[in-house]
Amino acid sequence: MNWKRKVNETVGGLTGFRFSRVQGTAAAVPEHAAATLPARPAAAADELVRPPADPEHDRLVAPVFVLSPVRSGSTLLRVILNAHTRIHAPHELHVRRLTVGFGTSLAEKAMDALGHNQADLEHLLWDRLLHRELVRSGKSIIVDKTPANAFAYKRLRACWPGARFIFLLRHPVSIATSWHEAAPDRRDMDAAIADALRYMKAVQRARTALTGLTVRYEDLTEDPARETRRICEFLDVEWEAGMLEYGGETRFVKGLGDWKDKIRSGAVQPGRELPRREDVPAALKEICLAWGYAA
Repeated sequence: MNWKRKVNETVGGLTGFRFSRVQGTAAAVPEHAAATLPARPAAAADELVRPPADPEHDRLVAPVFVLSPVRSGSTLLRVILNAHTRIHAPHELHVRRLTVGFGTSLAEKAMDALGHNQADLEHLLWDRLLHRELVRSGKSIIVDKTPANAFAYKRLRACWPGARFIFLLRHPVSIATSWHEAAPDRRDMDAAIADALRYMKAVQRARTALTGLTVRYEDLTEDPARETRRICEFLDVEWEAGMLEYGGETRFVKGLGDWKDKIRSGAVQPGRELPRREDVPAALKEICLAWGYAA
């Protein structure tokens, strides 16, 4: 390490600033700015999205996606499923946010010669990530439960034509209330209702367009054995009683799903009481009725 680098490291440690050469001139740059990630490539345009040309050779056959709003109990369902000896359900993966760029026109030309456009390459990346996680787990089925996937169900279906979908529902008022309680300093109840409703509508659009299994959070917490048997039948695996005691080596990652004390207890806890009909705000009445809840 030369003396200039030593000085730069010392200054950075003491002040939070480092010197960076800009057009031949040394300038002080905040340390946090130096670590800023470069802009990621824009996601592929919708018109590029298409099914895989050779799904039997370059795709997982039937990954499982839990499509649900925020605060609907998806982390609980994830850890229950992950406790099964054949099912791997890692933390939220956010694969739809992984994009690729060609870098140069020659790279784009080379991929075009192979028959790949940008969307194809994104799908290959997503599939490889899930496949790697599945192989490392030693299990045979992978489940992703990222709530934002509801906004991208068309991409998921295009990437994996054989994908299976589980729709996890919860009373809309309970969802909005829990979303507000998760960060009351960042969103009041009205903001929580509006934000959570975006997810609910996305899930409803997916339910209308796709086939799959619908599970209600209230049913899962009231009779977890019955509901997990339904899920196992849908996934074509034997039910295992150990799914209901999901503690053990389960790991929770803050920001990638629920991590609070209730979920960390290792056992299914009772859900909150259903809201009264008169407590349903006007903004949530339509989705309540669509999901079979009194409004």
